[in-house]
Amino acid sequence: MVNWKGFKSGTDIRGYGCVQTEDPLYLSDEVVARMAKGFVCWLRTYTKKDTLTVAVGHDSRVSSERIDAAVTAALLSMGVCVKSCGMSSTPAMFLTTVELSCDGAVQITASHHPMDKNGLKFFTRDGGLEGGDIAAILTLAEANDFPDAEGGKAESVDFMETYAAILRRQIRDGIGGGEQPLLGYKIAVDAGNGVGGFYAKNVLAPLGADISGSRFLEPDGTFPNHIANPEDKTAMRMAAEATVDSGADLGIVFDTDVDRAGCVDAKGVEINRNRLVALAAAIALEDCPGGTVVTDSVTSDGLQKFIEAHGGKHLRFKRGYKNVIDKMIELNKAGESCPLAMETSGHAAFRENYNLDDGAYLMTRIIIRMAKLGKENLSALLDGLAVPAEENEVRFRILSEDFRTVGEQFIESWTAFAGALAGYTVAPDNYEGVRFSTDADAGDGWILVRLSVHDPVIVINAESNTQGGTLQMLQTLYAFTKKYTDIDYSKLTSLLKE
Repeated sequence: MVNWKGFKSGTDIRGYGCVQTEDPLYLSDEVVARMAKGFVCWLRTYTKKDTLTVAVGHDSRVSSERIDAAVTAALLSMGVCVKSCGMSSTPAMFLTTVELSCDGAVQITASHHPMDKNGLKFFTRDGGLEGGDIAAILTLAEANDFPDAEGGKAESVDFMETYAAILRRQIRDGIGGGEQPLLGYKIAVDAGNGVGGFYAKNVLAPLGADISGSRFLEPDGTFPNHIANPEDKTAMRMAAEATVDSGADLGIVFDTDVDRAGCVDAKGVEINRNRLVALAAAIALEDCPGGTVVTDSVTSDGLQKFIEAHGGKHLRFKRGYKNVIDKMIELNKAGESCPLAMETSGHAAFRENYNLDDGAYLMTRIIIRMAKLGKENLSALLDGLAVPAEENEVRFRILSEDFRTVGEQFIESWTAFAGALAGYTVAPDNYEGVRFSTDADAGDGWILVRLSVHDPVIVINAESNTQGGTLQMLQTLYAFTKKYTDIDYSKLTSLLKE
């Protein structure tokens, strides 16, 4: 039996795409068609239009073409005009609502997840859908009450070339210097066999950049070399090796659908997580002095000091890229200038780029800044960013079906327990879970305990300015945790025994 509610993953739809099974989360042709039809019904209500044009694209996964065909057929049966974009990045699919005036867009992707997964992302001109919208679409899909209509037609569109041309123009305008402003620069792109190879071939190379150090540019949905994910240690290590071995000035890593990115400097030093947020913030604040940068909840204390030193304000908000983007939009509407919202995973949304999380646009801004500074000086933008001596993340799986209640009770009890400890001070900006700062005798850093955005998991992040400090904080947490029988804390036990 299909588990319709189970397909909801925050603001996306996620399930299994590769092998036809009896799994309740298998994205069969029929299931996908009903989801697409549900989107049409939702979109007609949202736009107050009966005649719709919807763009459809997909990433490089082995199941993506099949799902694309099922989505397209369903849209046509509902009388929708379809712009078939083929293999596309997720940000490009949003931009079809701007550049092609599409009423909506569908991207088939499961981001960095394993090859057997797949999913759907939906867009309107106002951006990605909210979680409640996804729930409504799935309710419509489950009901399966869709009248057929005539008039649907499909048109193939090479929108990725249009998107690449937009990025090329942005670099030319940002740097100056004619048609090939990147002559003399060597940039190594690691696309991880996802969609991101276009950035090397169709954006950088035509601008004069030497891309000979690039790797894994050809799409391959089995991802044979490494996970396409800038948070993955293997991906970042291989990108660093490619950058140094080829003598590149910059290395770039994309996730599968290019809404996230990370980079590597000429010396092979990784620029991701807090360092990437700091770099993006420094660039954004140059044009917006005094602006607010919104980040997720796991950013370091050093990042906050860095943003403030660059004349900005830091709002440490919630995990989830849509959460930080929505907060940025809210602040700007309220009159508080906010040029950037960014998650440590690599999702970065600039206000001037439609509040869109776009890894290619982030790298475009970084390349422009590198060209203006000179090849050797990009990392100098990060001078003053304090780096913790160590960091740790541990996840507890909640064994109860009512995992949210159990998780919330756990955090409430931990808050009371830790709040009474010497050296523990609750942070003033808790938007999810609870974050404590610890003094030199209690761990010399901070510890955050929160519920996962989507899964039955309690996530613990800790950073310390002293070697051994995170283990000290986790040992304190263990003393509190071991009385719970409905939480699997075995990963913490293993860590403390190492």
